Amino acid sequence: MYEINIPEIHAEVTAAHDRYEQALTENDIAVLDELFWDSPHTMRFGITENLYGHDQIAAFRSARATDNLAREVPRVTITTYGRDYATANLEFTRKTTDRIGRQSQTWLRTDEGWRIVAAHVSLMVMPTG
Repeated sequence: MYEINIPEIHAEVTAAHDRYEQALTENDIAVLDELFWDSPHTMRFGITENLYGHDQIAAFRSARATDNLAREVPRVTITTYGRDYATANLEFTRKTTDRIGRQSQTWLRTDEGWRIVAAHVSLMVMPTG
C-alpha cells in the first residue's frame, strides 16, 4: 500500500509544479523542456494537439504563440502516492475568456528529479441556452 501525501514528498512535487507554472506563464522554454521527462514515452494532449514523446512536446513549446499566457488558477490538487509518483490537477481561466480550462499532469521521480510523464489540457464545453 502506498502512503498518500507524505509531507516532504508533497512539498517536493508542489515545488516542481510551481516551477512549471511559473515557466509556463513566462514562456521559459528551457524549464518547460526540462520538466517533461526526456523520453519517447512522454505524452501531452492539448486543446488542439496530441504530442507523443519529448521531441514533439519540445517542438510544440518552441513554436507556440506567446500572447495570453497569464492565467488565474483558482484550484490545484496535488496528490502523491508513495515517494516516486504524483498527480497534479488544476483549473484555470485566462483573462481573455470566461471558459474554464483544466490541466492534469502525472509526475514521476527520475534520476534527474521530478518530471512530467503525461499531461492533458482541455477547455470545458459551456452549455448552450
